[in-house]
Amino acid sequence: MTKPAIWQSIAETLSAEMSSGHYRPGDKLPTEAALAARFGVNRHTVRHALASLAEAGAVHARRGAGVFVTAIPTDYPLGRRVRFHQNVRASGRTPSRQFLRQETRPADAKEAAALRLAPGALVHLVEGLSLADGIPLAMFRSLFPALRFPDLPDAIARHGSITAALADAGLTDYTRAETRITALGADALLALHLRLAQGAPLLRSVAVNVDTAGTPVEFGLTWFAGDRVTLTVSPDANDSGGGAVDKLS
Repeated sequence: MTKPAIWQSIAETLSAEMSSGHYRPGDKLPTEAALAARFGVNRHTVRHALASLAEAGAVHARRGAGVFVTAIPTDYPLGRRVRFHQNVRASGRTPSRQFLRQETRPADAKEAAALRLAPGALVHLVEGLSLADGIPLAMFRSLFPALRFPDLPDAIARHGSITAALADAGLTDYTRAETRITALGADALLALHLRLAQGAPLLRSVAVNVDTAGTPVEFGLTWFAGDRVTLTVSPDANDSGGGAVDKLS
């Protein structure tokens, strides 16, 4: 019986470790040099093993960043009611949020127009990361009218949830009025936060959420890691008529 080539044994070993959860979807594998030292082979042999794993769809390389275990894209519906935790749980993953920045400041012209505020009106800015099983799916920036939600920053800190914080302020339901989606490459800062190579594909959504009277309550920008999410554009299943306006531009 012919023995498998060394590169095949290395590929099988790494595949078994990925299946056992030693390397999870989205994790970066050790460098070629580290793997060569571990298995006592040259880097060409390691490269051959990694190429076979990539051909099988188990890993993928990101230029300048390394080789990563392939993550199954999270299905992320964009309907009238977009709730991050609900969407991620529906995909069978565990959602979490990491808040990076909160401040209250005057709105710029674009923000004021989106929220239908007077120029320079105060807004609460909330910025952070949305994660599934600890892997960043997106970076978000949301703005809320400070006059309407004066205690929102404290409520977010208390709950760790924007939806729960808005509920504290009396806003128990809000819907998506419009979403615009564009494709772009990750700049250095987004790449750092999302653990991507600079220039990696992103999908940026710009959206406005409104209350039941149609008054804007949130102006948000979200940068999704292009290979980690599948955006599904449709009205919510439990809504009848008058779905969200989702624009790809």
